[in-house]
Amino acid sequence: MMKRFIIVAVAAMALVSCGKKKADDPLADTGRTQRTENLLANLKEQAQRGYMFGHHDDTVYGIGWFGDSARSDVKSVCNDLPALLSFDLGHIELGDSVNLDKVPFDRIRQEIIAQFDRGGVTTLSWHLDNPLTGGSSWVKPDSLTAEEKMTVESVLEGGKQHEKFVGWIDTVADYFNSLTTPYGVKVPVIFRPFHEHTGSWFWWGQKLCTPEQYKALWKMVQDRFKEKEVTNVLFAYSPGTEPDGDEQKYMERYPGDDIIDIVGFDAYCDAEDGDSVALQAYADKLEKNLKNVTAIAKKHGKLAALTETGYEGLKTDNWWTATLAPVLNRYPIAYVLVWRNAHERPTHFFAPYPGQRSTSDFIRFYNDKHTFFIHDINALYLKKDAKTK
Repeated sequence: MMKRFIIVAVAAMALVSCGKKKADDPLADTGRTQRTENLLANLKEQAQRGYMFGHHDDTVYGIGWFGDSARSDVKSVCNDLPALLSFDLGHIELGDSVNLDKVPFDRIRQEIIAQFDRGGVTTLSWHLDNPLTGGSSWVKPDSLTAEEKMTVESVLEGGKQHEKFVGWIDTVADYFNSLTTPYGVKVPVIFRPFHEHTGSWFWWGQKLCTPEQYKALWKMVQDRFKEKEVTNVLFAYSPGTEPDGDEQKYMERYPGDDIIDIVGFDAYCDAEDGDSVALQAYADKLEKNLKNVTAIAKKHGKLAALTETGYEGLKTDNWWTATLAPVLNRYPIAYVLVWRNAHERPTHFFAPYPGQRSTSDFIRFYNDKHTFFIHDINALYLKKDAKTK
């Protein structure tokens, strides 16, 4: 019962996001919609109480199913949906109708709007193909080609792939502009491009561009979004754990306070079954990086989040409450996102499903007063929004 107070606290300062009548969607002084600014304000307030739980592709496929309507592995376990959904825009730049995991972009749009209507939030990553080589997002850090090392340079102003890349950004901008409810509201979302750049497994990674070139990628996106009148996006910056708690290393490629709204990092647990040393190493890694990120967030007036994490296969019974939650509960973060439950790879999952060994522990995690699911985050968006309805 203790965790449920957040519903009253948030609902008291917000209006329900859904409705059949045409709704005004005014701009704030920042140039973003008032609802987008309200989302940012609500997340900052909510982070002082606890964090949203998020799951990638939660409502579009899971273990043993794909494309079902109104289904979720998480909901099948705890009878509630994640407060945060995540999807990927990879291959939208190619003009494909489905993303790199074969989920239709039309379906993703429907899920984003449905999540907004139920009071939740959506974050979007972008595993975009290599515009120079024609390959995927991924590269091999130990055998980088000269061409791969030239990719970022090729898309910046004056580069031979610049115009192509601007077109790719415009395609994403058009998609964000299409995220409109039937009652005329542009749905606010969190966008997390060019992630894990402190490693070198993506073409925008550490060994493939300079800090100035990396920042220029972000500036291109921001500038094109403004030209395309994208007004419903918050930007999340998410290195890996390579900065290892060092503020200077974390900020080396930071695009700037004028662009970024959320600072986070991606970290995964790779422990074998029963490997307590590896589980503790992961917890220590979280501790060090969360301490750094939350301090940076406070200094720069940003939100903090664990933007991507998980334990593939959930090989222990109590990872949620014995390893993850004890660390997260000590820090003011807006959300934690675990990766997908792959329908095509039965051992590649990061959330429990019925019968999985960690389900009982996940229910304990769900009942923790610090964790927020949809029932806890009803009406999160529209803080102080009566005049905009």
